[in-house]
Amino acid sequence: MENSSGIDTLFVLLGAIMVLAMHAGFAFLEVGTVRKKNQVNALVKIITDFAISTIAYFFIGYAVAYGVGFFDSARDLSINNGYELVKFFFLLTFAAAIPAIISGGIAERARFYPQLIATFVLVALIYPFFEGVVWNGNFRVQAWLEATFGATFHDFAGSIVVHAMGGWLALGAVILLGHRKGRYGKNGEVYAHPPSSIPFLALGAWILTVGWFGFNVMSAQSVGGISGLVAVNSLMAMVGGILAALFVGKNDPGFVHNGPLAGLVAVCAGSDLMHPMGALITGLVAGGLFVWTFTLVQNRWKIDDVLGVWPLHGLCGAWGGIAAGIFGLEALGGMGGVTFMSQLIGTLFGVVIATAGGFVVYGALKQFIGLRLSEEEEYEGADLAIHKIAAEPNYDR
Repeated sequence: MENSSGIDTLFVLLGAIMVLAMHAGFAFLEVGTVRKKNQVNALVKIITDFAISTIAYFFIGYAVAYGVGFFDSARDLSINNGYELVKFFFLLTFAAAIPAIISGGIAERARFYPQLIATFVLVALIYPFFEGVVWNGNFRVQAWLEATFGATFHDFAGSIVVHAMGGWLALGAVILLGHRKGRYGKNGEVYAHPPSSIPFLALGAWILTVGWFGFNVMSAQSVGGISGLVAVNSLMAMVGGILAALFVGKNDPGFVHNGPLAGLVAVCAGSDLMHPMGALITGLVAGGLFVWTFTLVQNRWKIDDVLGVWPLHGLCGAWGGIAAGIFGLEALGGMGGVTFMSQLIGTLFGVVIATAGGFVVYGALKQFIGLRLSEEEEYEGADLAIHKIAAEPNYDR
C-alpha cells in the first residue's frame, strides 16, 4: 500500500514538474511574438504571475475548488507520502496557466501590478469556482447534467476548465485595454507588428508541446490510471493542428508553431475517450479554426489580441469540449459515457463564467486603478518603462 502511494505521489510530482516547465513555453512564445522592447516584461510577467498564483491557490483557491486546506501539521500533511500536497502542486500548474494565457493577449501595453492583482483574484476565486463545479461536483451541476442528459460534463485535462477559461477571461481584458498604439489607422488600416524572434516563438511552442504530454497523460493522477490512448490521441491532435495551420496559414511560421497548441488545447477534454482518428479530426479543425479566427479577430474585428489567445485557447478550447461529445461517442469509435448536450451545456457554462469574470475583474481594475501604460511608456516599451532594462542592452565599447 505504501509503495503504491509513493509511486502515485512520484507520478503526480513528475506531472507537476512537466507542466511547470510549460510555463517557460508560455514565456518564450510571448518573447518571440512581442516587439524587442517588451521581451523582458514578458519573461518577468510569467514568472511573477506563477508566484502570485501559488499564494492565491494555496491559501484560497484550492479550498474553493476542493474544500481542502493546508493548515494541519506537517506530519498530517505528509500522510500517504504527501500525495495531497503534490496533487495541489499539479493542479496549481493548471491554475497558473490562466494568467499565463491572459498575459499573451494583453502584451505590450498592460501595467504590471494591476495584472498581478487580477492574477490573484482569478486564481483565488474565478478559476477554482468553475474547476470545483467540473472536477469536484460542487453545487450539484454535474449531478443535474447526469440526471437530465444521461452523463456528466466530461473534461479530462482541461479544454474548458483551463484553456477556454483562460481564453475567454483574456477576451475581456483585451477589449477593455484597447489596441496597441499604431496597430490600426484612423481609416481602418491594419499595420502589422511582426514577431521579434521566430526562433524564440518556436522554442516556446516546442516546450509547450512536449510538456503537454504531462498535462494530458498525468491528468489521470495515479499510475493505475495511465492510458496510452491519451498519449496517442494527444499526438494525433497535435499533428492535425500542425498540418491544418500549415495549409490554412499558407506556410506562415507563426501559424505553424501555434498549430500543435491549437490541436492539443482541443483534445484535452476528450483525450481519454476518442479514437485516434477522432483526435486527428479534432486537431485538424482546431488548427484551421485558430488561423481563420486569428485573422478575423486581428484584421476584420480589430481586436488586438497579441498572441491570439482567445482564438487559440478560448475558441479551440470550446471546440474541444464539444468535440468530446461527438468523437467520444461509441457510434464514432469512442469510449462512450458522454452526451453531446452535456458537453455543449458544460462548455457554454464555462464560457459564460469566464467572459463575465474577465469583464468584471478587469473592468473594476480599469475603473479604480487603471490597466494601461501611458502613451509615452508604451512607446518606450514595457522593458524600460517598468523594469528599467532592455533585453539586449547596448554597451559602449
